Amino acid sequence: MRTARVEDAGKLLDIYSYYVKKTAVTFEYEIPSVEEFQERIRHILEHYPYLVAEEDGQIIGYSYAGRLRPRAAFAWDVEMTIYLKHDMRRSGLGRRMYTLMEDILREQGVVNAVSLITKPTDEYSDFNSVQFHEKMGYMHAGELKDCGYKFNRWYALLYMAKQIGILQGEMLPIKDFDEVREKFNL
Repeated sequence: MRTARVEDAGKLLDIYSYYVKKTAVTFEYEIPSVEEFQERIRHILEHYPYLVAEEDGQIIGYSYAGRLRPRAAFAWDVEMTIYLKHDMRRSGLGRRMYTLMEDILREQGVVNAVSLITKPTDEYSDFNSVQFHEKMGYMHAGELKDCGYKFNRWYALLYMAKQIGILQGEMLPIKDFDEVREKFNL
């Protein structure tokens, strides 16, 4: 695993495009341009980790975290995201990526990790994602019913959350990813 680079955008889009075109895992309808994806990578890396997993020189998955909400009170909360090549799921890669991501975020001072998951109901949704997050220690934290429309049907969004850091009376500011990445050889 390594830190993503802007130049990885095309390869990451190769992975992501499957989910845009064939699933309701993402609510995007159109595959973003390479330039848009490059900007997304830049934006995340300003403060948070954006990791890629490689095997034999090929990117096989990526994961990143971003601030959950913009208000100051949410500074210690992140939204987790992970996408693997669709034939790499259930290989243990997701667990390895999330574990490293949580370790980095904990070092940054993050307290809560949240994942937003399309509620599994049909062939377009991912029945494994909820099980994966449960195994990783995430708890069901809520549901938004009928909030995403794709493939001519409505989907609910599940919130799953995990406390990864320590709650304190006086919280220290979150460290930027660049301040902690050397500790993880990234």
